[in-house]
Amino acid sequence: MAMIALPRLPASNLGAKLRALATSRYLGVAAAGALLSATLAALVMIVGPMTTSAPHVRIPLMPVLRHAPAGWREALAPASGPLTITEDILRLSDRPLAPLAGITWNSTGMSSKPVAGALPMAPIAGLYAPGPGGPLPIIATDGRTPFDAYKRPFAGNGRPKIAIVIGGLGLNARATRQAIETLPPEVTLSFAPYAEGLQGWIDEARAHGHEVLLEIPMEPLDYPDNDPGPYTLMADGSPPEVVKKLEWVLSRATGYFGLTNYLGSRFLTSPGAYRAFANAAAGRGLGFIDDGSGAKLSGGLLPRASAERVIDDQLSQSAIDQQLLALESGAMQRGQALGAGFAYPITLDKVAKWATSLGDRGFQLAPASAMAVRR
Repeated sequence: MAMIALPRLPASNLGAKLRALATSRYLGVAAAGALLSATLAALVMIVGPMTTSAPHVRIPLMPVLRHAPAGWREALAPASGPLTITEDILRLSDRPLAPLAGITWNSTGMSSKPVAGALPMAPIAGLYAPGPGGPLPIIATDGRTPFDAYKRPFAGNGRPKIAIVIGGLGLNARATRQAIETLPPEVTLSFAPYAEGLQGWIDEARAHGHEVLLEIPMEPLDYPDNDPGPYTLMADGSPPEVVKKLEWVLSRATGYFGLTNYLGSRFLTSPGAYRAFANAAAGRGLGFIDDGSGAKLSGGLLPRASAERVIDDQLSQSAIDQQLLALESGAMQRGQALGAGFAYPITLDKVAKWATSLGDRGFQLAPASAMAVRR
């Protein structure tokens, strides 16, 4: 997107320079300057004071200046020198940004065209409370749960349902963007808690209609050779320890309707540890959808579902095709099927192509939340 260059200025005097520009003798840019100043003021009110240590967000200027009067380029050139194509960078907080006057936000900046079918922006009032590391999901006083509020709405059409969860997102920007932008919105996306810019990725996924799961690191059988990180839920952990680590992970972002396991082959076979996890998740109104490792577990009040197969255990086109066909066969027999996959480029390509003709074959693509039941 083409951008109009502004002089590189310290954050402290950017507003002053813009006001000076707007009131200069070049009347052709007065309207554009006023609009830009108003937008910047609104941004500052939302994100708070600018600091040198805050993350950087790119703010394209074209959406602001699109309605500037004729001749503004010619009037601006003598004031600031020759124009170049660049981007203005403002220092902003990492808080989610609410839409301003019809402008929507994503991880690359500003967009004047909202995505059709976007899910409500998180957090939703009444569904979070302050925690030791950030906001934590809670059940609202009127009984609303994050599971119900953040899941993708779904209405069955009588056809066999198939759901797909794609995990490992947020760690590779290219793969994450491909998943968000090329997969149908019915495909559920799960994000790693250690991902940089996690809230921004979740916001963008929901803006494209995808419901979101948060991955919970759980102890595998080959731990510590295979270590999911410092906040791994351990099989021999006491209930308070399990809950403390879980709450740190939950406080990393908002907008997820449920949780999924990252590894966990040992943790999910420990009744005491799993019970502490399930009770804590249910108490916060969340669901739990696993990759098949917890197929024999009950959830009590926790909405639960288990994938019946991992579609990319073998990274070849023919193997993934066979797994997707097996999901169709399972859905035909039982009325529904749930598969899980990872954000490999080959997986994303195959799922995107497979989903385009799923309806023609007599199936309905569904979000994973539509498979979750309390059991």
